[in-house]
Amino acid sequence: MRPAPPLSRRRALQAAAGLGVGLGVGLNGELARATPAPRLQFPRDFGAHPDFQTEWWYLTGFADVGKEAAALGFQITFFRSKVVSTQGLDAALAAKHLLFAHAALSDVKAQSHLSDQRIARWSGRAPGSNSADLAWAHQDDTGVLLRDWSLQRQPDGRLRALVQSEGFALDLVFDATQPVLLQGRGGISAKGPSAAQFSYYYSLPQLQVQGSIRARGQRLALAAGSRAWLDHEWSDALLAPGAVGWDWIGINMRDGGALTAFQVRDGQGRALWDGGSYRAGSTLYTFARGEAVFEAQQFWRSPRSQARYPVQWLVRTPADFYTVKAVFSAQELDSRASTGALYWEGLCEVFDSQGRLAGRGYLEMTGYAAALQL
Repeated sequence: MRPAPPLSRRRALQAAAGLGVGLGVGLNGELARATPAPRLQFPRDFGAHPDFQTEWWYLTGFADVGKEAAALGFQITFFRSKVVSTQGLDAALAAKHLLFAHAALSDVKAQSHLSDQRIARWSGRAPGSNSADLAWAHQDDTGVLLRDWSLQRQPDGRLRALVQSEGFALDLVFDATQPVLLQGRGGISAKGPSAAQFSYYYSLPQLQVQGSIRARGQRLALAAGSRAWLDHEWSDALLAPGAVGWDWIGINMRDGGALTAFQVRDGQGRALWDGGSYRAGSTLYTFARGEAVFEAQQFWRSPRSQARYPVQWLVRTPADFYTVKAVFSAQELDSRASTGALYWEGLCEVFDSQGRLAGRGYLEMTGYAAALQL
């Protein structure tokens, strides 16, 4: 693998200064803020940002249960969406935000993909202060609850996720092994040509995972090789006009590095925007526009939605050319009962330009069954 090239002095100064831009029109005709707030600060920015339209916490990973190197893949996602029309109300039953959650388990041995989802409203009041709330999110640190599912910071600093579903259950604890990875320019990730099309975005790659998964009719304890990845994003206006969806990878590399790459597509499958990053040790290289190129290699058609998904990609980046392969094809998630989308989210393996296994992680593909609506 070629080492990531260093940032030029000019780009390093730009990254340090942040992105100074104007204003644009966001969702529901609102004025989208395109001028970033002060630099991200932690632990505050681990928490929720209810002033923004859309937000999500995404946990993906592979579980080593002792018999196979990547026997199980898991996804746990919490979404928050602001309801603009209720923001002026002060009633306990006012749905100022909708919270959604998706969870999925990819069983490599059985070639099966199990999933479940939740939805509930949140008044926006402090967690625990309103008995009518079945969901809430902390603003000062990671803490999201949706009925019987949760993702919360523990007193020892680790994250714990709890998911109870009829077909599977997850009780997982995540321990950071690396500093926060700020995506884009200091945590400001451009998603399109307009100044308003950006998200605040950071990742926590190479998370050590402990705990247990209930699957195959038994409780499986995770082995030491299990790894996960957390993405947290919030935005007012994420997609450019004409965008129908995106393709994204977050990969824990075997050498301890972290690879992110994404493209935003139009209805003809052309890239409207792209980006990503590669971190090796203390060196972070953030991709410029045009430096992450996705080329579909193999396809799978979902018998449920008839959507045709690329399940093998060649992804060209400044770090290397990578072959991204789904561990198995049937990892489509049907969330029409909550967020309304059909999308592909699944465990994948990544091979470098020499054909060597370079990492494992998750591939996400949206907008193939229908244009994505945020």
